[in-house]
Amino acid sequence: MDLFQFFTPCFILDEVEFKRGVNGFRTALEERFEEVALGYSVKTNSLPYALRLAEAEGCMAEVVSHDEYQLARKCGFSPDKIIYNGPMKSKETFIEAVENGGIVNLETKRELKWLESLPADGRIFNIGLRLNINISHVSPEDADGEDDNSRFGFSDESTEFAEALDYISSLGNIRIAGLHIHRTAHSRSPRFYERSVAYAASVIKKYNLNLDYLDVGGGYFGIFPNKPTFRDYAEAFYRPLHSYGLDNLSIIVEPGNALTASPFKFLSEVIDVKRVDEKTRFVTTDGSRNDIDPFFNKKDYLREIIRRELDRPIEPLQIVAGCTCLEYDRLFSLFNEPRIEPGDRILYNNVGAYTMTLSPLFIRLWPRVYAVNENGEIREVRREACASDILNMDLNQNIIQDNDE
Repeated sequence: MDLFQFFTPCFILDEVEFKRGVNGFRTALEERFEEVALGYSVKTNSLPYALRLAEAEGCMAEVVSHDEYQLARKCGFSPDKIIYNGPMKSKETFIEAVENGGIVNLETKRELKWLESLPADGRIFNIGLRLNINISHVSPEDADGEDDNSRFGFSDESTEFAEALDYISSLGNIRIAGLHIHRTAHSRSPRFYERSVAYAASVIKKYNLNLDYLDVGGGYFGIFPNKPTFRDYAEAFYRPLHSYGLDNLSIIVEPGNALTASPFKFLSEVIDVKRVDEKTRFVTTDGSRNDIDPFFNKKDYLREIIRRELDRPIEPLQIVAGCTCLEYDRLFSLFNEPRIEPGDRILYNNVGAYTMTLSPLFIRLWPRVYAVNENGEIREVRREACASDILNMDLNQNIIQDNDE
C-alpha cells in the first residue's frame, strides 16, 4: 500500500484485521460454550464506521454511558443488541434498554431505585448485577499492590451484594439474569480470568442464583505473538464453570483492546527538521503523542519510517517529536540511522485502543480516518475536524457575529 497517497495526519483501519479479531474470539468461545456474545467496547474506539462494522459482524455494542448508548442506537444497534454497563446511565435510556431486552448490568444504587419505574403490567424484566472484584483477594499474583480493590460493582465482602439481591427480589417483577465481573489486571493473564470466574461461580452457588449469562468483561490481549490467545481465555472461562456445573451459562465478553488495537494504524508526516547541536536533530511531525499514546506511558511504539530517498547520511541522534507546543511531546529517538527529512512519513501500528476516544481538542483537532477493505480499496470514513465543528456547538455564536457587525 502506497502510504504517500493519504492526507496526514490520519488513522487507517484495516477491515480484514478487524474481522479476523472478531471471528477469532467468537470461534474460540464457541468451541466451549453453546451461547456466546461479543460486545464491541464503544469506549475503546467510538468511531461510527467501526461500530457499524462490528454490528455487521454480529457484535453487540458495549456502552458505559447514555451518550454511548445513543451513539450505538444511531449506528444501527437495537436495544436488545446493547450491553449497558457503567455508572453514567440515564434513567430514560436505562428504562428503554431494560424494557426492550438489552443486557443491562446494574452498577449503582440509583439504578436499583430506577427498577421501581418499570411498568407493573405482568412482565418480568431481566437485569444483570455487577459483582465487585478485589484482585488482591481473588488473584494476588495479578494484583497491583496489597489491596487492589475496585470502586465498581456490589461487593460480597461487605453486605451490599446481598442487600442488592434482597431488594431486587422484593420488587416481584425483576429477575437477575446474569453477573458482570469486568475487572482488568495489568498482566491480562488467563490465570486472572480463571480465578475471577471461579470467584463468580462461588457467589452464584452461594446464593443459588439461576442465571442465563456471565459477562466476563474485557482486558484481553489481541492477536499478538507470544501472548495468550483467544483460545487460552476461553479455556480459562470454561474450567471453573465446568467444575461448578455452570458451563451451560452464556458467556459474554467485551473486548476493546483485543479488537481495536491491531486494526488501526496512525500515519504522520515530517514537517520540519532542525539541529540544536552537533549531534542532535529534532524531527517535527504533524502527529502527536496525544494521537497514539494519550496516557503518555509507552516507552516505544511499533513503527515504520518511510523515507522518500533511501541513500542518505547517517545521523548520530534524531529525536522525533509531535506537532504540539509541549516540550515532552517527543515520540522516539533514532541512533546512527539514515537522516529523516521533511516529506518522509512515519507509520505507527496497533494504535486503535483508547487513542481516538481520548484525543483532546488540544492545538490540532481530530484527524481523518481511512478504511481499507479486503480488496485493498481505500475510503475516507471520517473527515478532518475543523473550527466550524467546534463553533456549531457554541450557543453564543450568533451573538458574537452580531457584535462584529
